[in-house]
Amino acid sequence: MTRSEFFLAVADEFGDAQGRSLLRDLVIDALGHRSALDALEDGELPKKVWFALCAAMQVPENRWHGAGLPTPRADTPA
Repeated sequence: MTRSEFFLAVADEFGDAQGRSLLRDLVIDALGHRSALDALEDGELPKKVWFALCAAMQVPENRWHGAGLPTPRADTPA
C-alpha cells in the first residue's frame, strides 16, 4: 500500500472530514500511542497504519484492504 492508496482508503472508508480528523486526533495503542499521521511521519508503513486504524475503528476485516480492494496487492509489503 502506498501513501496515496492509504489516503484514498481512509477517505473511502470514513469520508473526507471524519477521515482527516481520525488521522490527526485518534491515538492508536498499536502504533505506540501515536496518531496515524504521526506514525506515517515517523516512517511506519502505510499498510501497518491502515490495519491499526481499521482495528481501532472496528472496521469489518473484509474491508481492511481499503478503497474497495477485496484482497491485498501481491507487491504490498507486510
